[in-house]
Amino acid sequence: MNVEKSPTSDAVRHAMAVTLRGCDELLVESDWLAKLARSEATGQPLRIKLGLDPTAPDLHLGHTVVLNKLRQLQDLGHTVIFLIGDFTAMIGDPSGRNATRPPLTREQIERNATTYFDQASLVLDREKTEIRYNSEWSDPLGARGMIELAAKYTLARMMERDDFTKRFKGGLPISVHELLYPLMQGYDSVALRSDIELGGTDQKFNLLVGRELQREYGQEPQCILTMPLLEGLDGVDKMSKSKGNYVGITEPPGEMFGKLMSISDVLMWRYFELLSFRPMAEIGLLRAECEAGRNPRDAKVMLAQEMVERFHSRKAAEQALADFEARFRQGALPEDMPEVALSGAPLGIAQLLKQAGLVPSASEAMRNIEQGGVRIDGARVEDKALKLQAGAYVVQVGKRRFARVTLG
Repeated sequence: MNVEKSPTSDAVRHAMAVTLRGCDELLVESDWLAKLARSEATGQPLRIKLGLDPTAPDLHLGHTVVLNKLRQLQDLGHTVIFLIGDFTAMIGDPSGRNATRPPLTREQIERNATTYFDQASLVLDREKTEIRYNSEWSDPLGARGMIELAAKYTLARMMERDDFTKRFKGGLPISVHELLYPLMQGYDSVALRSDIELGGTDQKFNLLVGRELQREYGQEPQCILTMPLLEGLDGVDKMSKSKGNYVGITEPPGEMFGKLMSISDVLMWRYFELLSFRPMAEIGLLRAECEAGRNPRDAKVMLAQEMVERFHSRKAAEQALADFEARFRQGALPEDMPEVALSGAPLGIAQLLKQAGLVPSASEAMRNIEQGGVRIDGARVEDKALKLQAGAYVVQVGKRRFARVTLG
């Protein structure tokens, strides 16, 4: 990098500390330090890139780990580019996959993309965010451009990718179009002239391809910043809607608050580091107080209220706390309990829970019953074969999910 060496200023040191907070890896630190120093000297903001393929319509707190980092760098005065991968979504990201990802239709992609930035704006400063779609440059590339791009990367390098290697050795098919995905994501960095690209730890290979392609196109290579994959409410698997261990950022305030209050005391500090905007010094002091005898519940309330306030409002956070305390300290039922009308009586308990939206699947319903977490009108359900006749019921799953179900 062609940057003159100079003593590191307090502002650059602060920016580096902000960058490193909660991150998994920064490559290459010396390059990023030089970029920060040049930006401060010239007043030219750096270009911070994050690409998301609109493969699903909703975002959860796991997605916000990297969005939080974007916001932190945005607050330092740099330019955030929120890239919606409407072109790459048609290929399908093979990262972490042991089988070819089913392609999405253009209609599915457009439907999902419409909600992405609205949700991301709950974290980012909408007015200071550059929104781009990679079809802008990928569609015009054409067959000739694709061939020229593919000539800049070898098959041997592509097969260094861990998931491709495992599938190849295991005799599992790898479609040729999947090899194009890292190239197209990398070409996004060329088109946007990004200074640094962010992603989860599972994106490291793709981010490195972008760095190499920029070099091939005569650009200064981007740095890459990988963020950890946030564990879900169970503290085991990464947060995922399909696993039912997620907190959606558009969920009702009470649901969001209750879910966060259910995490373990150990996992709480991981959430503080990756999700909270509180200074690390303040979090460290709070943790020391809890280790010295303060009730960890106090800290968990602070975390839950911060999240609800960010994605809803301060008033909603205060009401969520009041409702939570009334419900679990005094045994009151929530006033805003959803009302659901179902048909098909007599209906099996697992299907009732699924159709009422209290669990994502029948298997999850069975698991909750086995663990004693399902109640009908306050009585614990122990029979997984239970069939409910027509009538009205108050149904509860765990400590947070309730519904008034009318079954016909």
